[in-house]
Amino acid sequence: MDEDAVRERLAGIDDPTLGDDIVSLGLVNDVTVDEDTVRVDLALGAPYSPAETQLAGAVRQALATDGYEVDLSASVPGRDDQVADDTVLPNVKNVIAVASGKGGVGKSTVAVNLAAGLSQLGARVGLFDADIYGPNVPRMVDADEPPMATEEETLVPPEKYGVKLMSMAFLTGTDDPVIWRGPMVHKVITQLTEDVEWGHLDYLVVDLPPGTGDTQLTMLQTMPVTGAVIVTTPQDVALDDARKGLEMFGKHETVVLGILENMATFACPDCGGEHDIFGSGGGEAFAETHEMPFIGSIPLDPTVRVGGDSGRPIVLEDGETAEAFRRATDTVADNVGIVHRRAIADSTTSTQPTPER
Repeated sequence: MDEDAVRERLAGIDDPTLGDDIVSLGLVNDVTVDEDTVRVDLALGAPYSPAETQLAGAVRQALATDGYEVDLSASVPGRDDQVADDTVLPNVKNVIAVASGKGGVGKSTVAVNLAAGLSQLGARVGLFDADIYGPNVPRMVDADEPPMATEEETLVPPEKYGVKLMSMAFLTGTDDPVIWRGPMVHKVITQLTEDVEWGHLDYLVVDLPPGTGDTQLTMLQTMPVTGAVIVTTPQDVALDDARKGLEMFGKHETVVLGILENMATFACPDCGGEHDIFGSGGGEAFAETHEMPFIGSIPLDPTVRVGGDSGRPIVLEDGETAEAFRRATDTVADNVGIVHRRAIADSTTSTQPTPER
């Protein structure tokens, strides 16, 4: 079997989201065949994404019928092998911003559970608590160990549940108020981004403060954000503010990975009934109206609060709510993959010669 034969077989594998085969879409970077091994480098950029894992499995299956060993690798052209020395976060494959238009919708809870869920899948994950006015992520993962400093005056983040952590809460007193103006916000966000030894990460989850202020603008201007998750509750007031966040990301040409509806239906443990305390279906309707992916709906469940207060994310436990967070994690990872694959497919199409009329 030679390279042409390999590519011919791979042309029979369709990307179900993009609607064409992986060869035509430009998702096969390189093919090498030697005596007993077929090596294929695929343009997949979302490690441990269930959808991309399934695509890789289809490639293995297509090539495993002739006694060859199949060796797969994944890289995104132009990013994984052409990173400049001065690139911000050069060893971080994907930056996921978790945002909300207003406070009180459970944004930090979502960020913590998303990071822990990605780590549970096997990914290398960091969690950056950029909510400088109310940094509470360390409490939510029971992390009281401060970062260590190197001789070069960079910070080594502590780790919990397989997630590397950085937060303003490590650098200020527990009860100290943070009263900073825009330039100070920009400086501290830049330092906590560039002066931290994140190492090689598949995902860096960034918990943004609520709203559309200086911190959000600084992050979007300085960090290579892959995409954003917007958190809202089903109620109209929260949706009005979520719309502002959507407009902010649009102005900065940041992809929105989807809308996640939090604090949805409450299943009463006493009466057995279900109650839509904050309304019903608002997040999904919002996503549909704005033609955004709907990541999923998280129930209003007291165990989520217990997990946050005790420092163990609910996504690590059993139960329906934990499973809802795991499904949301899978969807976010899948949507990150779609962002990369669509960009490659678009660039492949744009470089193809225009057929003569």
